[in-house]
Amino acid sequence: MLRTALRNVFAHKARLLMTMLAVLLGVAFVSGTLVFTSTISDAFQKSSEKGYANVDVSISQDGSDAPQGRETVSPLSQRTLDKAANLPGAASATGVVSGFAALSDKDGKLVGDGFSTQGANYYAGRDGKGTDARYPMKEGQAPRAEGQIALDAKTAERTGYQVGDTVRTSVNGPVREEKVTGIFTTDDGNVAAGGTLVLYDNATAQKLFAEPGEYTEIALKADPGVSQTALKEQAEKVLPADTKAVTGQKLADDESRAIENSMSGMKTSLLAFAGIALFVGIFIIANTFTMLVAQRTKELALLRAVGASRRQVTRSVLIEALVVGAVAGLAGMAAGVGIAAGLRALVGTMGGMPDGPLVIEPNTIVVSLIVGVLVTLLAAWLPARRAAKIPPVAAMGALHAPATTRSLILRNTIGALFSAAGAALVLMATTVGDMEDAKAPMGLGAALLVIGVFILTPLLSRPLIAAAAPVLRLFNVSGKLARQNAVRNPRRTAATASALMVGLTLITGLTVIASGVQQAVNKMASDSLKADYTISMANFTQLSPEVEKKLAQSDQVTATSPLRNAYADIGDDTEYLTGVDGSSIGKLTNVDFTAGGWAGLSSGTKVVVDNATAKEKGWKVGSDFTATYEDGKKGTLTVGGLYEGNQMIKGILVDNKAVTPHMSEIADMQVLAKTKDGASDEVKETLTKQLGDNPAILVEDKKDISEGIAQMINILLNMLYGLLAMAVIVAVLGVINTLAMSVFERGQEIGMLRAIGLDRRGIKRMVRLESLVISLFGGVLGIGLGIFFGWAAGELIAGSGLDTYTLVLPWDRLGLFLALAAVVGVLAALWPARRAAKLNMLAAIKTE
Repeated sequence: MLRTALRNVFAHKARLLMTMLAVLLGVAFVSGTLVFTSTISDAFQKSSEKGYANVDVSISQDGSDAPQGRETVSPLSQRTLDKAANLPGAASATGVVSGFAALSDKDGKLVGDGFSTQGANYYAGRDGKGTDARYPMKEGQAPRAEGQIALDAKTAERTGYQVGDTVRTSVNGPVREEKVTGIFTTDDGNVAAGGTLVLYDNATAQKLFAEPGEYTEIALKADPGVSQTALKEQAEKVLPADTKAVTGQKLADDESRAIENSMSGMKTSLLAFAGIALFVGIFIIANTFTMLVAQRTKELALLRAVGASRRQVTRSVLIEALVVGAVAGLAGMAAGVGIAAGLRALVGTMGGMPDGPLVIEPNTIVVSLIVGVLVTLLAAWLPARRAAKIPPVAAMGALHAPATTRSLILRNTIGALFSAAGAALVLMATTVGDMEDAKAPMGLGAALLVIGVFILTPLLSRPLIAAAAPVLRLFNVSGKLARQNAVRNPRRTAATASALMVGLTLITGLTVIASGVQQAVNKMASDSLKADYTISMANFTQLSPEVEKKLAQSDQVTATSPLRNAYADIGDDTEYLTGVDGSSIGKLTNVDFTAGGWAGLSSGTKVVVDNATAKEKGWKVGSDFTATYEDGKKGTLTVGGLYEGNQMIKGILVDNKAVTPHMSEIADMQVLAKTKDGASDEVKETLTKQLGDNPAILVEDKKDISEGIAQMINILLNMLYGLLAMAVIVAVLGVINTLAMSVFERGQEIGMLRAIGLDRRGIKRMVRLESLVISLFGGVLGIGLGIFFGWAAGELIAGSGLDTYTLVLPWDRLGLFLALAAVVGVLAALWPARRAAKLNMLAAIKTE
């Protein structure tokens, strides 16, 4: 039986090739994902270790005991630095101060991605000569005074800046003109990943990122023979209050874990799509082995007749699957390594990761092989069972007996139960208020519904394909034969269509959700804002109050309001207060008041509160409460209005005059501005110039806000479309596989059709139309399920706070997806149609 199984594998190489290819693609995705994420993690971890190579102990602020939402301010002074430098086991102590610093390239655009554009101090060491400096100079000299900076070598190479050039930077809004005095090298992980690092002299950096004479961190280097633990124990003796000492090894380990955790999300997402491709591949493999078993009915029956047991027949089919899975797994593993190498090279050219070798872990090889073999064996198990049930008497017949009425009733009953249970769970999940609680029933319900529809697909195929009959009649005999062929074997048609259905379900669902979110954001921006522009930092950090002052001086601007976040203790809770300009906020925002209004807000003693917060606190218009501000002083505030909050405007709004005097650092999160000529490209350019053409500042109108959200959504969708294309490719292979084997199976029939007058063009048209009908059938099911899942997910989104969300059906894209299904059908039929047309009619008629 073993020899028979191996002979069958080699005897049907062409038939099994596409099955192997389906498994190979899925395995390649799995192995490529594992290799790629392992490579990225390893590269960042090694870069992190290099970054801490000269840090044995770090002294920094300890915010572990701070209330949520607050930051402890525990400055590290020059005195602390001197004490640390004089510790018995310390070879050196470096004072570090850092923060956000935007750098403009030669075209005036922001370098880096905003969040990884950092500024820091150049600390020359205890001797002041830079012999033990943290950042060694490659060219030029270190910055020594205000107006001078040094750039990291990668940024200098990327931007083309050289020593002596003048560059534009910004820390919190206003533009700074700086001269490049030096270019340095660094192992900083952010720089390796495409960020930038700008060094200022020590005094300037302290002025920009902290306070004069203060540091945010002190990095200690141990003397030879002194362990990090011993140096940490010594450092703890000179620690100021609310600070902590941590070994460099722990910092590196913590960063490595953080990198690994951040990679796990991407790994899980990619593996999910690999799983989808493999799930689709199961249909193809099961289809292939089902047809192979059906075509070898006589052979298997003869084996039973000469003494083979059912177990031996089952084992022979599973051995074939084992060989196919092992070969496809090995090939998929190799292809996955190639995919990972390509992705790594692509990300590397984009400056997205540090250098490092390709990492292929042993578990990656094991997992890839196990996945390939298990998926193939699982898909071949049912066909193997059917093969074992073939009675010896079937050797004398032409075909094996078709499925019994009882088996079809059982299948349809199971499918109906699965579908009903899945739909019920999905509907139940939409009524759950919390999205986290709804995820489990929603996911389980979606899985059950997809499985149920798959089981019911043979039943659904007849009425849906029959609906295409009027169109198929236009193609005369070819169209009629195509329809009959499509419904002749509903199980085969169902398995073929289901492969395409899964991919289109996901694509459609994601598109429906994205369209609804985009419309919700547009509606929220237009309904909530009267302001023509919002001004903020590119990385959405704090904005200097000077920006609002400059805007207010513009002849074009008629009203402005800075938005400032300040915290205060109200009762037992710490709450954020949003400071606004009480006299102009009504001209810049459009909120629906359910009680009261803006009146009295500019006095500084009244607040307006969103309904959710007011309900939680038990407030109504006229309620008084005491707020303890950041500096410990108290004030009494009165609720003057209640409004419906949304994602853009919510919380407790109070005039800036009430909170600004109590803030340790006055900074804005955003500025709203209204102009006399409204929003236009000319006005936007005027405001941008008014702010010094600063690349670190975003000047956005409502359209820009919507387009920014749309761009993020489209980037995400395009990534998902690319990943789901794998499943569609596998589905195409399934259609080709089914048609090719169907043509082989119907050789006599095709020969007879040719003999009675159907020409080769008619044969080709028949096969193409059959493929088109099957693909459109899968497309209709996939789009229908996708719309249902998109609606259900949208209900969760609307219930989680995005009140403006409504179901949007993007008919243009849905039509495109249906057209894609049709294209899949046409392309998949090219080779099988040519093969059918080339059959010799006399040889085909004589074939048994």
